[in-house]
Amino acid sequence: MSSLIFVFLIILYFIDGVLARRSREVSFDQNYKVIWGDNHVVSLNQGTEIQLLMDNSSGSGFGSKKNYGSGFFHLRIKVPGGDSAGVVTAYYMTSQGSRHDELDFEFLGNKKGKPYILQTNVFSEGEGNREQRLRLWFDPTQDFHHYRILWNQHQIVFFVDNIPIRVFKNMSNIGVRYPTKPMQTQASLWDGDSWATDGGRTKINWNSAPFKAYFQGFDVKGCEVLQDSSDIQHCASHKYQWNTPSFWQLDPVRQRQYENVKTRYMIYDYCTDRKRNPTPPLECQN
Repeated sequence: MSSLIFVFLIILYFIDGVLARRSREVSFDQNYKVIWGDNHVVSLNQGTEIQLLMDNSSGSGFGSKKNYGSGFFHLRIKVPGGDSAGVVTAYYMTSQGSRHDELDFEFLGNKKGKPYILQTNVFSEGEGNREQRLRLWFDPTQDFHHYRILWNQHQIVFFVDNIPIRVFKNMSNIGVRYPTKPMQTQASLWDGDSWATDGGRTKINWNSAPFKAYFQGFDVKGCEVLQDSSDIQHCASHKYQWNTPSFWQLDPVRQRQYENVKTRYMIYDYCTDRKRNPTPPLECQN
């Protein structure tokens, strides 16, 4: 076999693999819909990839068609590159109403050459102020990475590429509010320059617009529930893998990964902010 034929076969094999993966991908329209900024949302790769855009006229966002009461949710995301100061790319879960529950991934843009900051937050009954921030161990503008949220009756875990970066345990038995409302999965690209970069001192450079964020992986692993339903107890069933005992706490490998992230990459934790919380919140005392 000549070297040219060998190279040609390798290329064909690679193309076949890419096409096969795309054929298995769930299209955006199956589980999601655009919820704002319609003309700033672009469907790519036969609906298996979505581009959100933001300029000085609008940002954009999408959300799941259904609500969920537990699950192991995920998206693959590539955030805007270049001068992205003030730009926020968000992937989150949220319920409806003023006293809402919410679980946030927020990617805070920065001046060109400076690193992104990833902020997470947990809201329950409309109360948040549980921010944690870290610097990632990679550049999230260069490629897609996996971001996941595990939510069951025992814990909420935020994952980056299968590495846990935050754990919020259910401590409702001691009075800590824990998210229990049906939630929708959402993603958005929006103007956060009043707070996102250097506390709002560094503003958006609109000459760098439009800003573009990319999303893949639109299958949803969650327990469906009606938005107005107060009964989501069925979503605690062990028929869902994410509710089984192996998901009630981190295993030893994941625990070591988590401790490493906290030690090496975390730059802010509301639990240790004595200016904001002279007395640590209940969930931080255990």
